Amino acid sequence: MHEGHRKRMRERAAANGFDSFHDHELLEMLLYATCPRKDTNALAHTLIDRFGSFAGVLDASLSELMKVDGVGEATAFSLKLIPACAVKYQSEKYADGVIINSSEKAFEILSPRYLDKNIEIPSALFLNNRGKFLAWSAVGDGTVHSAEIVSRKLVELCLRYNATQIIMCHNHPSGIAIPSEGDRITTQKTIDALKTIGVHVVDHIIVAGNDYVSMAESKQYALMFV
Repeated sequence: MHEGHRKRMRERAAANGFDSFHDHELLEMLLYATCPRKDTNALAHTLIDRFGSFAGVLDASLSELMKVDGVGEATAFSLKLIPACAVKYQSEKYADGVIINSSEKAFEILSPRYLDKNIEIPSALFLNNRGKFLAWSAVGDGTVHSAEIVSRKLVELCLRYNATQIIMCHNHPSGIAIPSEGDRITTQKTIDALKTIGVHVVDHIIVAGNDYVSMAESKQYALMFV
């Protein structure tokens, strides 16, 4: 019974693509690999009911997933692997050597790297003097307000990548991209620290889901980057 249903699902995907599927159906198919003998349709409904949405299922912790009847360690691990692979896929779509000449282009490269992050993580894009993308790196986790730690790590990475410019970044898991006073203080301290090694801070971008704020383009903060 399950094999016939799964075959029809595969044929439907081949004929119409995956956009035609509901969230629970996509989750049902993801569960095929680790649930060869179970009704994954019912399990998919249970998971979405429990965690509120398709994204909610993938954001749940291993321990939370394994509390659901029918979800073992292998299935929970497989589900957690999906957002990690999505981040890797999106990140590698942008090859080294891209010229970053706008906040929009910077956000295109930065946003995939924050897809699965639910804590505040400072990072930076490292560029040469033409704005060519050299590397991206996180410079800590938990908070962006430890300015001395962030600045010290950035100096080290600028020297490693031979960067002459950087774009600072961090995320606001709250979903609100408005810079805080702490963000301003950290930005100014970092600008001052990197000046000592001849590295220019081009911007500080705050990412919040599909939204972002460029501090360099904000009238309130633009003069910091001159």
